[in-house]
Amino acid sequence: MGLLNTGHDQTNQQKDIGTALKNGKEILFQGFNWESHKYNWWENLESKVGEIAKAGFTSVWLPPPTHSFSPQGYTPQNLYSLNTNYGSEHHLKALLAKMKQHKLRSMADIVINHRVGTTQGRGGIYNRFDGIPLSWDEHAVTSDTGGLGNRKTGAIFQGFPNIDHTQDFVRKDIIGWLRWLRHNVGFEDFRFDFAKGFSAKYVKEYIEAAKPLFCVGEYWDSCNYRGSSLDYNQDSHRQRIINWIDGTGQLSAAFDFTTKGILQEAVKGEFWRLRDGQGKPPGVMGWWPSRSVTFVDNHDTGSTQAHWPFPSDHIMEGYAYILTHPGIPTVFYDHLFEWGNSIRNQIAKLIDVRKREGIESRSSVRILEAKQNLYSAIIGDKVCMKIGSASWCPSASHTQWELATSGHNYAVWRKQ
Repeated sequence: MGLLNTGHDQTNQQKDIGTALKNGKEILFQGFNWESHKYNWWENLESKVGEIAKAGFTSVWLPPPTHSFSPQGYTPQNLYSLNTNYGSEHHLKALLAKMKQHKLRSMADIVINHRVGTTQGRGGIYNRFDGIPLSWDEHAVTSDTGGLGNRKTGAIFQGFPNIDHTQDFVRKDIIGWLRWLRHNVGFEDFRFDFAKGFSAKYVKEYIEAAKPLFCVGEYWDSCNYRGSSLDYNQDSHRQRIINWIDGTGQLSAAFDFTTKGILQEAVKGEFWRLRDGQGKPPGVMGWWPSRSVTFVDNHDTGSTQAHWPFPSDHIMEGYAYILTHPGIPTVFYDHLFEWGNSIRNQIAKLIDVRKREGIESRSSVRILEAKQNLYSAIIGDKVCMKIGSASWCPSASHTQWELATSGHNYAVWRKQ
């Protein structure tokens, strides 16, 4: 079932979907980039917890916490070892304890699409996991990635044994591990890596069993392009993300890759892209804002990988959009801590306006302008904003607006 309109937020509020999704006040911080494994990362973050909490974030997405074949953590092997390139188990637990003191939730990056084997099994492939906890055999690996299990229920992650979630013993073990992360290690939130690799119904089962407070899935596939030009209409792209959220029983939010793809083209002087055919925001945010996790860049799209980067001279226009709009905004580590004090202060001011004026994931949006060099909107009747090189300010006919914060090519007003 694909939900296409905005009516479902109200009807589902009665469901037990975790207070975080209900209250809509989340502001996420991605607490790492692609190079973080080269440093004593848990210690580095521990020194910044006070600053992150003071900025107004509610949850910090941390890199994968368990042992991995590759240093970044995305090729897991021994899922019960918390000693990684980011630091020791001791330092991780110290970081989580400090975050709890500051009422910051910790989000674990859950990589359960694939796993690196320890020993060669059938076919001479490393598709067995002998000698470590969860010592699965070839039946835990899908038949289309070198195992004896069933076929994949999603996209294949090439080059590694992909886990067969149709196996009861596999799901039982994964649930045991997720409960351990949640209740023993102390993570409160989950981010599901490569979510298009396995059926969303298993994510639903895992969330119901481990009971994280908040979840977000990385359902990332390509936007619709014509050659190198992004199509105006991305409805089929956002519908695929919405279908995945539906498949989780609506228990998980999802990263709004649709908004990311459109916004980074819009800021180049194509702001007409930010209003869809129905006059709404054109990403997941426009259809299901309480499940849309917006972002400007992450460790894959930006950082040193730069697979799909936001134009670096326009990132504040990007933040002015996502931090004033509905959805659940995410700020990237690099932008807060590595791009200088001016960017950090500008982001902090936008977060302050969002919190002070009570903008949340379900706030209304009235788009006023969406043309070549200008986008402007009123959000929740309390905040007005513009981005783009054209000069613009709200009309004072009915409402007295005062400038709350501004910067290069953006401005935000609040009601006086």
